[in-house]
Amino acid sequence: MTGLHAIYNVLECRPDSYQQWYRQGKSLRDAHCYEEALYSYDRAIEYYPQAYKAWYERGLVLEQLGKYAQASESYARSSQLYPKDYWVWYNQGCVSLEELKDYARAIACFDCALRVRPNDYWSYYRKGEAYRKLQQYDEAIANFDILLKRRADDYWVWYRRGDAFRDWGKLEAALGCYDKALELKPKDYWAWYERGRILRHWGRFGDAISSYSRAIAVRPEDEFAWYEQACCCAQRGDLAGTIGCLERAIDLNWRRCTMMARSESSFNALRQHDWFVTLVG
Repeated sequence: MTGLHAIYNVLECRPDSYQQWYRQGKSLRDAHCYEEALYSYDRAIEYYPQAYKAWYERGLVLEQLGKYAQASESYARSSQLYPKDYWVWYNQGCVSLEELKDYARAIACFDCALRVRPNDYWSYYRKGEAYRKLQQYDEAIANFDILLKRRADDYWVWYRRGDAFRDWGKLEAALGCYDKALELKPKDYWAWYERGRILRHWGRFGDAISSYSRAIAVRPEDEFAWYEQACCCAQRGDLAGTIGCLERAIDLNWRRCTMMARSESSFNALRQHDWFVTLVG
């Protein structure tokens, strides 16, 4: 703490220095000196505990430091002091959704953000994701549909809507959403990959291979599509295709892909082949 005391020695002589501490915190945050910025905001709040901006910006700093629960608490205090600030609610919702996995809290925060900005795209989008994580799929899709009425050509909404239907087990609807997403963004890896997974689940191995091939064309260094394609080739009895795809997947991630292959039922007919034993162990 010696360095901090050296930096702040002048300010500590001023008992009425909220503004000085607050400005110092902003300056240090802008300079990415987060520990020092947090110290400044804490001192500012000591002088003026009702300063909602200091609580909010303190939350931003705590996020940067990876202290997500404390960041959420700081945002919550800020929102109590001034509930009409959109960003306090939105950031609090994002931390709850992405870091704390508190999906109910995230939804409540995004609802508050929407009271301030009723047409906010991102609050509806992230609220839909929170409902999906809670497995309340009808609510998730309802939020995505609100956005599609405004932006029918939004790739991300179609993609996440597909994820919601997929998680719900409604694969026909999910496939339709992924297809729509690919109309808007034809070179998207994940939509091709998810499309392949659905087709593989249905036993349409040739169509699944075509989707995985499109995914690989976009991201050739990702092992998952190579591995999934190897499984489909094995199901079709395509030994050369299985060997080529599985070898490539293992080259990209030896530990993960060999572990998966050892228990993969698609490869049961191949386990006595010398190449399989050598490759997988």
